This record gives sequence, C-alpha cells and structure tokens, in this order.
Amino acid sequence: MAVIRILLLALGLLLAPALPAQHAEQPMHRGFGGAERWSKIFDDPARDAWQKPEDVVRALALAPDASVADIGAGTGYFAVRLARALPRGRVYGADIEPDMVRFLGERAAREGLANLYAVQASQRAPNLPAPVDLALLVDTYHHVGQRVQYFTDLKQRLAPGGRVAIIDFRPDAAAGPPIQHRIAPKTVADEMARAGYRLAGEHAFLPNQYFLVFAPI
Repeated sequence: MAVIRILLLALGLLLAPALPAQHAEQPMHRGFGGAERWSKIFDDPARDAWQKPEDVVRALALAPDASVADIGAGTGYFAVRLARALPRGRVYGADIEPDMVRFLGERAAREGLANLYAVQASQRAPNLPAPVDLALLVDTYHHVGQRVQYFTDLKQRLAPGGRVAIIDFRPDAAAGPPIQHRIAPKTVADEMARAGYRLAGEHAFLPNQYFLVFAPI
C-alpha cells in the first residue's frame, strides 16, 4: 500500500500539476528529462493495481485495426499495451518532452512493436501524422493549455466516428495529488462541450480516476 501511495503521489504531482481555476486554460509543463529514471515510476508494476490498464483497453472497445493516439504518452505505459492489443492497428505515442519521445521510440524498437510510433507533440497540438479512431489522455488533460481550442482543433485529426477518452484523478478520490491539483469531471465535460463534443460514455471501475469518452457533435 505504501508503494502505491508513493506512486500515486508521483503521478499526481508530476503528470498532473495543478492549475488554479483562473489559470485553467494556461499550459503547465515541467521538464521530464531523464526518461529512464521516470520509467521506474511511470511503469512500476504497482501502478497496475489501481490503473487497471488491461480493463481500460478492453473498455475502449477498439477494432483490431484501429488507429490510436496516446497523448501525453510519457514512457509508454498505455502506448505499449495498446500496440500489443492492436497488432493490425497503429498507435501514436505523442509527448511534448523530447526525451520521452526518444525513450518511447527506442522502447518500441526494443520490444518489437513496429506499429508503435513516437511523435513529438507541441503545446498547441499532438502533431499526429494521420487521423485516429481514438485519442487517449491519461493524467494529461490538465497539462493542456487553451484546452477548448486544443480539442476543437483535435477534431480535425479524428477519423469518422473517432472518439476522445480522458482519464484523470477525481476530486474526491482518497489517493492522488492534492485536491487543488485536480480538474473535476464536470469541468472536463463543460470544456469539451464548448469544444464541440458530447459525452458518449463513462466508466466507473477505476478507484481513483474518472474515465470519460467524448465524441464530436
């Protein structure tokens, strides 16, 4: 339990830094150089107990040949699992930190995942090379600056029928980052509505996080 709490704190403070409400649309990025070191935290097997990655992938109900973007992919915790689950598909692991992009590209080659592509994102866009059926953001939503504009623009990189899935810590979760570091699911839904999306699905099996799925209107 102590290991899980330490990992939750690390993920909460480092992957999901807080923004005061008046600055909610401003980008907040901390350097993530030294990806090998971060991998020991982000990819720690203890995370599986509460992140439930296999359940998340199943809940996304992706076609075997689906194209997916993991935005804020980091060291590839979800991107690698998605690539393994979609051998006929494509997975773009996008991150704004160059060292994470380097690490993920090397990891894909090392693990023989020819369908996993590391993508250098920017603060304004994930820079996806092709439209995707799903864009997944795990503990990343609060990193995005000017979110309404960001997700409005992202619609142009969704394939017909494409979706956006957002997973992040609940304000009332017993574990995770300080409450002021969290964005409530209602705020997410309101901002996504302003960006031209509707809430298309919601999953409640994660103990500490909400799991919302949106589709363009």
